[in-house]
Amino acid sequence: MTKILIVDDHPLVRTGFAQLIGDCPDLEVCGEAGDMAEALRQIDASSPQLAIIDLSLAGGSGLDLIEHIKSRNKDILMLVASMHDETLYAERVLAAGARGYINKQEAQESIIRAIRQVLRGNVYLSEPMTERLLNGMVDAPVEKRDIESLSNRELQVFELIGEGVSSSQIATQLNLSVKTIETHQANIKKKLGLESAHELNQRAIRWVMDQES
Repeated sequence: MTKILIVDDHPLVRTGFAQLIGDCPDLEVCGEAGDMAEALRQIDASSPQLAIIDLSLAGGSGLDLIEHIKSRNKDILMLVASMHDETLYAERVLAAGARGYINKQEAQESIIRAIRQVLRGNVYLSEPMTERLLNGMVDAPVEKRDIESLSNRELQVFELIGEGVSSSQIATQLNLSVKTIETHQANIKKKLGLESAHELNQRAIRWVMDQES
């Protein structure tokens, strides 16, 4: 029996995944978590073979969690299930240590196939993303390529800005100083060709809305 941990800050998503996994006699959900701290506690308590992880977690980042698990528990396989743009995040999650990426819109039909592929030691990505990586395609829109130039931390800050979180709140949430957040904001503006905090806020809000649509 393969033990699987589900990490997502939406209880309904966790329930849906648990039901799909529960229909497979060789798979079992050994725990659920809505944030990074609980996920790490569940890993210590239940020793899962695979973790399904969302990128947006309460009080943290799925990318941070992936890196943390990889450094502490090298044998745990990880599969990301998220609503975020696969073309922007797939390479990032693979580099962080995950073995696959599945969009939540496709998860109901494909989550078990993705789990089994990762358990076999393979990487799971959508066919278009696999082709894009194999061909080294760089024909994404200029705006998307600009976003891709952001580091993982800058992208995390950018997303929080788009969600309306203030600099001080971002600093608290990421356990960083306000000055460090301001430095990230300056770097983001430079990379995206933005002149003011207002332009940064508007661009970030628009990007978050696009991710959710």
